[in-house]
Amino acid sequence: MSKEITITVSNFETEVINASIPVLLDFWAPWCGPCRMIAPFIEQIADEYEGKLKVGKINVDEENELAMRHDVVSIPTLAVYKNSVLVFTQSGAQPRNEIENLVKKYL
Repeated sequence: MSKEITITVSNFETEVINASIPVLLDFWAPWCGPCRMIAPFIEQIADEYEGKLKVGKINVDEENELAMRHDVVSIPTLAVYKNSVLVFTQSGAQPRNEIENLVKKYL
C-alpha cells in the first residue's frame, strides 16, 4: 500500500505547511503520460522514505487552485517543502535516481 497522501486545498496547510518533515509534492493528472511514467518512482520513494519524507499527490484537474498557487504550467511538476517553505520546483518527467537525489538534498 502506498504511503502517498492526496493533497487538497482543505488539507494543504495541515499536511504540507505544518509538516514536521520535508514534503515532496507531485502535481499530476490521470491523462498525463509522463505523470503515469514517474508515478511508480514517486510511490517507491514514498514507501522507502516513510517517516523521513512525506509525499503528496496533487491532481491538477481537481485542485486547480493549488496548481495556480504553485505556478504549475506543465506536468508533472515536483515541489519540495521544508520547514513550511517551498524550497524547490521542477517540471518534467525525471528518472527515479534524479528524483531520489532531489529528495536526499532536503532530508
